[in-house]
Amino acid sequence: MTEASRQVARNLERVQERIAAACECAGRAPGEVRLIAVSKRHAPAAIEAAYEAGQREFGENYVQELSDKASRLVHLAGLRWRLIGHLQRNKTRRVAEIAYAVDTVDSARLAQALERQAAGGGRRLRVLLQVNIGREPQKAGVAPEGVAALVATVRGLPHLELQGLLAVPPVSRDPETSRPHFAALRALARRHSLSELSMGMSADLEVAVEEGATMVRVGSAIFGPRDR
Repeated sequence: MTEASRQVARNLERVQERIAAACECAGRAPGEVRLIAVSKRHAPAAIEAAYEAGQREFGENYVQELSDKASRLVHLAGLRWRLIGHLQRNKTRRVAEIAYAVDTVDSARLAQALERQAAGGGRRLRVLLQVNIGREPQKAGVAPEGVAALVATVRGLPHLELQGLLAVPPVSRDPETSRPHFAALRALARRHSLSELSMGMSADLEVAVEEGATMVRVGSAIFGPRDR
């Protein structure tokens, strides 16, 4: 094992300890919160190091990068890829072939495109809806008031399994500013009987856990600075 691989393993352990501590503070069992290792722009070797340290779910933002890494790491049994970046409808075929889940469904047209591809491949694809919880014009996601209609659409698609919601709150140096956004996402999920909440990253995962996150997405705290 290289020193770089050992560092990834140490970082992963620290993040897991943070999640466990946050769960304890919130009166939750550690098993209620899953870690999604955000591996975008990190080499396959770094992913392999995290895998050897026990990590199984990885989030990628770009379809081509996801496809390349999936091909190179096909030997890692049980590795699960989640697409956590914006997805264009013309790229749904490859995603439906290799992804364990698509966490950024934000329109009926995208959901329907994924349904067609999943049906053609004989798969049932897990999905989350991305909500623009901070109503930021530069960010993707369905507006909070559009969630009900999109939930109804996705629940009517037999090859998609709607599991929950994802959100990225407005960027801030203070993790506490994320709290009302996380609470709003939790309320939306509860309103629609959705169990999964993907929210919280390296800087604010503790607040997210306190507000009910079932998945936190962490990249740099595990893998270090991204490759360019």
